[in-house]
Amino acid sequence: MATTKELSVEDKLRALYDLQLIDTRIDEIRNVRGELPLEVEDLEDEVAGLSTRLEKLQQDLVTIEDNIKAKKNAVEDHQAAIKRYTEQQKEVRNNREFNSLTKEVEFQELEIQLAEKQIKEMKASIEHKKEVIASSKEKLEEKTTHLKHKKAELSDIMAETQKEESFLMEKSAEYEALIEERLLAAYKRIRSSVRNGLAVVSIERGASAGSFFTIPPQTQVEIASRKKIITDEHSGRILVDTSLAEEEKAKMEQLFAKM
Repeated sequence: MATTKELSVEDKLRALYDLQLIDTRIDEIRNVRGELPLEVEDLEDEVAGLSTRLEKLQQDLVTIEDNIKAKKNAVEDHQAAIKRYTEQQKEVRNNREFNSLTKEVEFQELEIQLAEKQIKEMKASIEHKKEVIASSKEKLEEKTTHLKHKKAELSDIMAETQKEESFLMEKSAEYEALIEERLLAAYKRIRSSVRNGLAVVSIERGASAGSFFTIPPQTQVEIASRKKIITDEHSGRILVDTSLAEEEKAKMEQLFAKM
């Protein structure tokens, strides 16, 4: 079984710093896209929601129109019943039968009044829904157009950066493979816990990059010796000396220039 050659501490530091430079470049590319992918996703959800709402409103409209037809048919039935009861009143033999038919006629008339009131209310509801549908259609068209523009914008940015990002992702994976699992896990943990994603930094003016806390001279000497992995006691970041950082930056600039 093949064994992987153990890297020296200096080689580990170089691999870590190179990985940091590559991952930072990936971060920069993704920052160019910014919130655009999320914005496109939100717009897609909004357009889908508006489309669903518009479809339901249109279905409600059909249902109300069907109910109006049903009520109009019911009115005709009630009117036919009134006519029938009125004709029957001409043939009754006593007041009890006449009064009974009269009550039936009055009931049918009340049913007609109720149906006509409901028809009036449903017609008003139709007018209101038509206004809402018109407003929803306008909003849907506006959002759909906005989504189209945002998608085109995102597509242009992706076309410009996709090749570079893919290349860098491959290089990031290559450098991760060089770093032992425990150290890589620490790098990722630190990287995810800091706002700028910098888990490995160089010493600048006696302090770790981006920090105002001075590193003791003895610690600076130890960092420059590259004999062990040293972290900043304030930020937890892994520290490398300025000389190593400059050498690796120059190497990575050559790599980035090939893209």
